[in-house]
Amino acid sequence: MTMQMSRPADLDVAGFELTDEQRRLRDQVRDFADTVVAPAAYEYDTKRSLPYGIVAEMGRMGLFGLPFPVEYGGQGKDYLSLCLAVEQLGRVDQSIGVTLEAGVGLGAMPIFRNGTEEQKQQWLPMLARGEALAGFGLTEADAGSDASGTKTTAVLRDGEWAINGSKQFITNSGSEITKLVTITAVTGEDRRADGSIKKELSAIIVPTGTPGFVAEAVYDKVGWHTSDTHPLTLTDVRVPEANLLGERGRGYANFLHTLDEGRVAFAALCTGAAQGCLEEAIRYAKSRNVFGHPIGSNQHIAFKIARMQARVHAARLAYYDAAFRLVAGVPFKMEASIAKLVGSEAAMDNARDATQIFGGYGFLNESPVARHYRDSKILEIGEGTSEVQLMIISRALGFES
Repeated sequence: MTMQMSRPADLDVAGFELTDEQRRLRDQVRDFADTVVAPAAYEYDTKRSLPYGIVAEMGRMGLFGLPFPVEYGGQGKDYLSLCLAVEQLGRVDQSIGVTLEAGVGLGAMPIFRNGTEEQKQQWLPMLARGEALAGFGLTEADAGSDASGTKTTAVLRDGEWAINGSKQFITNSGSEITKLVTITAVTGEDRRADGSIKKELSAIIVPTGTPGFVAEAVYDKVGWHTSDTHPLTLTDVRVPEANLLGERGRGYANFLHTLDEGRVAFAALCTGAAQGCLEEAIRYAKSRNVFGHPIGSNQHIAFKIARMQARVHAARLAYYDAAFRLVAGVPFKMEASIAKLVGSEAAMDNARDATQIFGGYGFLNESPVARHYRDSKILEIGEGTSEVQLMIISRALGFES
């Protein structure tokens, strides 16, 4: 006779033991996600609006300040702690999960990593408290992974940057509490010996109230309906020369490092989505009766769910590995791309399988798996497509692509 023991599906994975403090944080955010975020998810999804009350509560919990020092209003925790929080939120609502992930990893982190002391003191406390959000303005119609396509320009005149251009798909860029967007712009050009032109790209902080800065109408997206995402137009936007973020000409290089870090938290979001689909599929397979038996008693359903569990486990292993490396201060670029690739595929595959298990009920938007099905595709696109991750991994292995 064998005895089956129940265990949490997201216990520590072998070799990556969490501290007691990290476990308490994970459990606290999980409880918040289940009792506050999940019950409101469908309502805000249909409204297509960011739930500011929930965001404010996340701020009071200290989630937006997790990886920042206390002197800047943060919690003094590490990057893994942020990832644990993002995973638990993404489990029930990817829009809320990415609001935290992008708000910290893409909005505030560039200021913490590259800002002057004055810039940190000015912006980080309000961002760390969740009283304000910041955007990360890299992508354009012809630029993203290809920096040479950047057309936004910033010209230094009389101690001010005059910025003109546009950005696309910028998260947290037009909400009621968005206070700044850091953008990349061409600040000069260098002619090489072969006659080709190399663009000098720099990063500049643009407060959202600056004349000429316009967050255009929110996108009508397939998923992530409550995540704030806008195209931006910058017309003769003028900000002080001191708003340069980091060294002039290092804007794109610094943003690439930001993306490397961001992909670790993004992989945690993917893992949370995959976990959420797994939990819903287990619950439904045990409670849905057909021909007098739970559908989970059918081997093909049980095996499908077993594969879902395997994907979650692999995804969590991958992002834990990348996060532990990041925190330890050792190279993690390839591991971040592996985690993002594995996690996004796990989320998409689990969403597909969970929807199939739910049948017709899985095609109703009020169902969590239906929202995961719509939301998860962007996980294979945002913060670098799967193809970009494969390019980074292959280059780390010595292949030129």
